Amino acid sequence: MIKKGVKQLIAEAEQRSTGISVEAARARLGDAGTVFVDIRDVRELEREGMIPGAFHAPRGMLEFWVDPESPYYKPVFAEGKTFILYCQADWRGVLAAATLADMGMQNVLHLEGGYGEWKKAGGPTAVRDNTKRETKQA
Repeated sequence: MIKKGVKQLIAEAEQRSTGISVEAARARLGDAGTVFVDIRDVRELEREGMIPGAFHAPRGMLEFWVDPESPYYKPVFAEGKTFILYCQADWRGVLAAATLADMGMQNVLHLEGGYGEWKKAGGPTAVRDNTKRETKQA
């Protein structure tokens, strides 16, 4: 038997994180001081598209990519910008934003309603850029 369910974890994470509305997030699209971070699985990006210019950081690797002492560290997270995390429905986004806040990161927001609300509100979308992927040689 589990002690806490997903609903309770998300409710607790909402207390430790800050959301941003789709309208406010759209106003930041293209802003040099803001990085949209898509934390969905790569298959979701390929199937659904993504917010134009978003940085893909899979949810399972996010903490490792943020921590400068991790061998998986990504310098994009040291640029002193505002990060807007999003997933499909904002459940993972809320949990991820709370975790990064717990790690001491500032200026981390989660997109309220996630990518689903972004699309529903007519936010721009883009096809995932596969040109950066490594191809395996036969």
